[in-house]
Formats: sequence, structure tokens, C-alpha cells
Amino acid sequence: MPISAVASAREILTRLHDVMASRLPAQAKLNAVVDIIGEALESEVCSIYLLREGVLELFATRGLAQDAVHVTKLAMGEGLVGTIAANVETLNLDEAATHPDFAYRPETGEERYHSFAGVPIIRKERAVGVLAVQHADPRRYEDVEIEALQTVAMVLSELIANAGLIDTTGTTTERPQSTAAVRLQGFKLVEGMAAGVAVYHQPRITIEHTVAEDVEAERHRVYAAFDKMREQIDRMSSQAEFGLGGEHEEVLATYKMFAYDEGWSRRINEAIDSGLTAEAAIERVQQRTRMRMREIADPLLQDRMHDLEDLSNRLIRIVAGQLGTAAQLGLRQDSILIARNLGPAELLEYDRRRLKGVVLEEGSLTAHVTIVARAMGVPVLGRVRGVRREIAEGDRLLLDVGEDSVHVRPNAAMEEAFEAKQLITQKRRAEFAKLRAEQPVTRDGQRITLMVNAGLRDDVAALDLTGADGIGLFRTEFQFLVSATLPQRERQQRLYKDVLDAAGDRPVTFRTVDVGGDKSLPYLNHDEEGEEENPAMGWRAIRLALDRDGLMKAQARALIEAAAGKTLNVMFPMISEPWEFDEARSLFEAQRAWLAARNRKMPVDIRYGAMLEVPALAEVLDLLLPRLDFLSIGTNDLTQFLFAADRAHPKLAMRYDWLSPSILRFVRRVARQCHEAGVPVAVCGEMGGRPLEAMALVGLGIERLSITPAAVGPVKAMIRSLDRAALAELLATLLVAPPDSIRSTLEGWAAANGVELD
Repeated sequence: MPISAVASAREILTRLHDVMASRLPAQAKLNAVVDIIGEALESEVCSIYLLREGVLELFATRGLAQDAVHVTKLAMGEGLVGTIAANVETLNLDEAATHPDFAYRPETGEERYHSFAGVPIIRKERAVGVLAVQHADPRRYEDVEIEALQTVAMVLSELIANAGLIDTTGTTTERPQSTAAVRLQGFKLVEGMAAGVAVYHQPRITIEHTVAEDVEAERHRVYAAFDKMREQIDRMSSQAEFGLGGEHEEVLATYKMFAYDEGWSRRINEAIDSGLTAEAAIERVQQRTRMRMREIADPLLQDRMHDLEDLSNRLIRIVAGQLGTAAQLGLRQDSILIARNLGPAELLEYDRRRLKGVVLEEGSLTAHVTIVARAMGVPVLGRVRGVRREIAEGDRLLLDVGEDSVHVRPNAAMEEAFEAKQLITQKRRAEFAKLRAEQPVTRDGQRITLMVNAGLRDDVAALDLTGADGIGLFRTEFQFLVSATLPQRERQQRLYKDVLDAAGDRPVTFRTVDVGGDKSLPYLNHDEEGEEENPAMGWRAIRLALDRDGLMKAQARALIEAAAGKTLNVMFPMISEPWEFDEARSLFEAQRAWLAARNRKMPVDIRYGAMLEVPALAEVLDLLLPRLDFLSIGTNDLTQFLFAADRAHPKLAMRYDWLSPSILRFVRRVARQCHEAGVPVAVCGEMGGRPLEAMALVGLGIERLSITPAAVGPVKAMIRSLDRAALAELLATLLVAPPDSIRSTLEGWAAANGVELD
């Protein structure tokens, strides 16, 4: 029978409060707790396991053999109880024995019980025990019962902490035991190098009181905290130091939407109604959010959950009166910020003059904080494990995002090497800056067009900084990915017009929205049943746009109106067959006719292109070329499709070489077809941004490259030192009878012929 028919959560908390307030010894209190919970949930068994000396020990039980108390022990990850503690997750099973992690302990006498539900007892974000219930009849526990168990687990956390029963074996301290230098690996989020002292973003608020004395008073505390938090968010949104415009504004708007979300505040109020203090209620909802995050496969939804986590931390600090984040206290010297994760507004609180870099235990490329950090020019390294175990407040750090690493407590040799690299990097940047006004012309007189890839309004500034010829790929999906709702046509139009205006007379090629698959939008309903097994090859890009043509019609109108009086270059992604290009072009032309009929100001010309990412298109390219104004080869997707290798798979990421005969022959064939048809062909993707690979592409006849802004300088230096005709002759020989390593051969040739590749 569900708990709602037996006892309310508040009644349970009231009884638990009486137990906690009594003068009973800790063991007697735990014995009373299992009786209260077992009775309330009508479960024959209720047990409490606590972490002692690194193992989970049965501390109290109702229903299991009393002889098993303090005798039955499970390692972390062992059995259902060990799995709950190790993963900090909830289990709810109607037949426990069928779970792959089930472990039978004969001394407990639990063989006659079928159903099982367990929740972790959490203290300072780690499991210090497990609360579990069992029932003789197979049944899943109701959601309201699981929530009651999670609430009780919070109270138990306070009880065992006050009783001195928290196991400190193996826990981290404020200062790592080792003071030796160590190198931690991470994931590249925002490029850059930085040196400074480690500063932790915030001390973790430990909730000392979970059961409310006065529910209405707790409710008023939460209301006041919400008001104060929203004031802070509004103030920070209006004071963003990187100026007006840009996708970071949309990021903050989405973040603000969470701050005003009524559903979130309602759930906190419901937790207070159950008898929890304001702090405990916020933490209770936050724990549920964390558990939901573990079940979400969509990385974008996970990133949005991180925003809510950030707001929860902020709200708890306000309620607890502990507002002293490192930002409020102020940075006193050059600092590297350390955090599990950050929300975008939290990052904006820091003094940009002192904040040199960020190290995150979590983080992703699509997270809001990453987008804002990129706009601020702050290097960020994410997914760094063992941060609290290895880094102490005030430790000297050397952050090198390009090497995916951070050096902790570096020795003199490390400092010297870092400074030397930084100096070289600065000198090379200065040298590349001098090339800004120089033309990318090979030694034998071939002019190569160098364009940049972009996706944010702020990226257009790279044109002036690098001297690039234009934007060869503007990824329009970024605006969709950072928005909480489908961007309205007017918002899209403003972005596109701003980009075109900032580019001036330099061309901009807009790729129509490439979403779906592994770049799913939470606000876009999917018709498919279940998740896609191969999202990169699924319902995405032009396939999704043609299926949901309302989305593409809105984008077409936005682009056409934004390009009034100018030339509009439109490129359709992931074209597999000519008819897909024809349909997309017809859709755009229909929107152009509709706008022209209403006397709207029009572009002087619209040029239509396609991205060759799907190898099948190469087999029908002769049919498509007469209809194209230009073609771009997208090497990132093309490589994984050619080799049937997921580029994100850790075991395959480095397995297939861009300088393999397969890739080079493919590119050469496409380049020859395009030249014969008189259709300009470009390469956009990471391959063109690497000097050695770019050298090979130029040798194959590619005359247009669209690359990251940071790659323009190095690639331009390579081009200006290259004899293209000599390289073309070498490649023609190599591709007839390829050596074991074309890469090694090209590196040797470049060194012998004075080609700059550094």
C-alpha cells in the first residue's frame, strides 16, 4: 500500500525528529528509525548500512536476522547495497534476485524477500551509507515512497554525523597528502595557456539541520532567497563585461528562465511541506535532479541540468547566509578557478583581470559556461578527475588546454618549460600577426583562399585579427543549441544581419541548421521510437530540415531578409543525393518569391552550395555539379563515414589518419571533378586547420580552406613557404604506390624543402 494511504512524509519526519531529539544512544536511534520506516511503508524489512573503514556494515535492521547486525559487510560496488553507495543512485526492484549485482548473504535470512528499494545516505556529495527496504511480495515501490526514503536518508545523514558515525577512512582533506608535482589530464573546452594559484569556487555548504521547527518560517526564508537570487541574476545579466550582442546573451536568458521557473520553486515548497528546513528542501530537490541527470543520455539536457544545479547551490548559500564564494571574497592574485561545474552567471562574477583560467571536474563543449568563457577569452579545461584529491587551495597551477592538462605544484623545470612554450607561442602569434596583411600565395604563385569557421557573433572579429578572406562556414545551429526554445525568425534575422554587417565586403557562407542526431534539441519533438543507435548517421541536418520544413522556411526568410542588398551564400549540410539539394534550394526560392511579392528588399544574389560529407554524394557528383554554385568538403563527418569509425569513440579517434591514401585519393577525385565543371571547391573541417594536412590538400588541388581562426596564421605561413607544383608532383607519385606512412614521407619532404609546419 502506498505511503500516501498510511502516513504523510511530515508525520514520518515528526516521529524521526522525536527520535533524534531523545537521549537514546546512536544505535538505539537507528533501531527506532528502521521500525518507523518499515511500519510507514508496510515493508517487512528496513535496514541501514553505514560506511565503516571503507566497507558497508549492516548497522540496524527490522526484519532481517539481528545476528547479522555488525556482521554482514559489503564492499563498495558489491551487491545491491554496494552498487547504490558506489554509484550514489537509487534502486527500485520488484525482483531483487534478477539484478546482475544481487549478492546473497545467508546470515541475514533475506531469501524470502523479493522486492527491494534502496537510497544512498549522502554527506558532502558522497555516499556514507544506504537505507533499504524489502518486501516479501514482488512489487515496485511508488514514487512517493521512494521520495520518503530519500527524505529520511537526509535526516539520517544529520543523525549519524552528530553521533560521530561518519567514516573518514579514505576521505579527502583540504590539503592533499602529497606535495609533489603532478600532471592531471582533462578535456579541451576553451583553448589557451594560463598560470596562477588554485582558488576553489565555493566551499560546500553542509546542511546541519534537516527537520523544520516551523514550516511557514522556512517557506518565507525560501521566498526571500528566491527574490535575492533573481536580483543577482538580473544584475549580472545587465553587467556582462564582454558587451552587447552574442550568443552568450541567449545563454544568460535561458539561465534566467530557470531562476524564474515556477516548477522548481514548487518542488522546493513541496519538500518544505513534508517537514524539511529550507536548506534541506533545496538539497532534496537538488539530489533528485542529480539522479535524473544520471539517467539522461542527451548531453544538451545534461548541460541545462547543470544550470539548475548552479542555481540550487546559489540558493542554498543565500538561505544559509554563506555567500562567500571566491568571487565575493575577491581574487588577490592571478588565479585558476577550480569547480565541479559552473553556471554562466557564476563565472561572470569574477574579476577578469585576475581570473586566468578554469579547471572543471565536469563540463562539456555545449555547456553554457563554455560558451560564456569563450566569449570572455578564459581558457577552460574540463573533465579533470581527482581535483580535490590532488589540488589544494593556493597550489601553483600551470594550465595548458592545448595539451589537455594542468600541472599542479610544478617544479622549476616544469615552470621553465611552460614559460618557454608560452614565450614561443606569444612570439609565433606575433609573427603570424605580421602576416595578417600578407597574401596566402605559394612560392610558385598560387593564391589560396583562407576563410574561417564561425558560429558565434563574436567570431566575426577573427576576420580582422587574422586577415582571413571571409567566413567559409558559419554554423547557424549554435543559436539553436544554446536557446531554451526554438529561436524566432526575428532573432535569427538579427544574428545573420549582424554577422553580415560585421564582415563588411568579405563573403560569409551560412550553413543551414545542422541539428538532430548527436546535436538534439530538447524543444524539438521527435517522432522516432527510442533513441537513435547511430545519431551521426540518423535524423539530422538536411534530413530533419526537409522533414520539418517549417523550421527551414523560417531560417530561409531570416537569411534572405538579413542579406538584403548583399550576396547571400547558403550551404546545405549532409547532402546524400541530388534531390535533397533540389528540395532545399526550391524551399529557399519559394521564400524568396514570397518576400519579393511583398516588395521586401532582397539580396543581390543567392548562391547555393552543398557540403560533401556523405561519400555516396561523390558517386553522383557529376549530376549535381551543374546545379551548384560551390561545394565544400566536410572532412570531419566524411572521415568517420568513409572508415565507418565514430570520431568520438576513444579507441577509434586516433586510428584513422587524414593523410591515408583513402582520404587523399577521395579528395583529389572530387577536386578534379569540381575543377573540370568550373565549380569552386573548399575544404572545411579540422583537416584543413593542421599545417601538414593543409599542405597535402593544397598539393591535391584544393584552393579554398575554411579553418578555425587560430589556424589561419600557421596555415598561411605554410602556404607562403610552399612550392605547390613540386608537392603536386610528389603526391601524384605517392598515391600510385603509397608508402607505409604518407605522413612521415610528407614531413620529411617539408623539412627538406623549407616548408614551415610549426
